[in-house]
Amino acid sequence: MTYLMQNELDKLKKQLLALTAEVEEAVEQALKALETFDVPLARKVIDGDERIDQMEVELEEECLKVLALHQPVAVDLRFIIAVLKLNNDLERIGDLAANIAERALALADTKRISPPYDIGRMGGTTRKMLKGSLDCLVQMNTHLAQDVLDLDDEVDAMHSGNFQLIKDRIRTNVDELESLTQYLTVSRHLERIADLATNIAEEVFYMIEGEIVRHTSNWTHRER
Repeated sequence: MTYLMQNELDKLKKQLLALTAEVEEAVEQALKALETFDVPLARKVIDGDERIDQMEVELEEECLKVLALHQPVAVDLRFIIAVLKLNNDLERIGDLAANIAERALALADTKRISPPYDIGRMGGTTRKMLKGSLDCLVQMNTHLAQDVLDLDDEVDAMHSGNFQLIKDRIRTNVDELESLTQYLTVSRHLERIADLATNIAEEVFYMIEGEIVRHTSNWTHRER
């Protein structure tokens, strides 16, 4: 590998890590705004989504430039392909954080009700998955990636349970329909963030091992 090529790859890594930090903070702030009905914080998350979008575009352009100018092969090519996929997943998580912030604004503007499910638990597990996926990226650690996948079914089960809880509550509290619908949307967004965190963990495994593990039965049972 040439010195120039190594510099380009290092630049990609720095851009990717900067994007991960922005996205992780957006999710954390969106959940805080939701739980505390903090309108200014919710608006800050929504406004910050434009910065995440711009960072995503810049990282994609940098990846394409490296591909065009250096024509990388083997490990370097695999790294750039993985970065492109991670870049897209992170941008989508940023969008979902903004969507949760929008739900926080809507809930702050409607009748205050007690949450129909444990937002702190679901949000905490989702954030743990996101942090784990980013940690496995930074540390290039397949064991950490496995830990993320182990939590995905838990979040899916939470969302399924939340749907039933909300449906039952609507039957007896029709006047809460608008707020309950907002909470259901939040649950769906959190489940989607967990799915994207799983995608990131899978891409990190691809970066390290060069093996595509999506849809493979042995991935979640891999030896530690």
